[in-house]
Amino acid sequence: MERVYTIPLRKAKRVQRTIISPRAIREVQNFLKKHMKTEEVKLDKKVNEKIWERGIQKIPSKIKVKAVKDDDGVVKATLEE
Repeated sequence: MERVYTIPLRKAKRVQRTIISPRAIREVQNFLKKHMKTEEVKLDKKVNEKIWERGIQKIPSKIKVKAVKDDDGVVKATLEE
């Protein structure tokens, strides 16, 4: 199963400024767990770099991700170009 999602990261901006980017990573993982109905999500290196691109405090407001679910139930997320 393969899907493209635009994940909003506005909620991650409401936390302490030193934990904004790590919270955004968890928001992406939780979003994919909920929408793809799985327990294991693996993010590509480029997704991580996109969130951390401008530092710990200035994350993008949304991110576009392509999620692919394997037969084992593992979701692999890559950055949509």
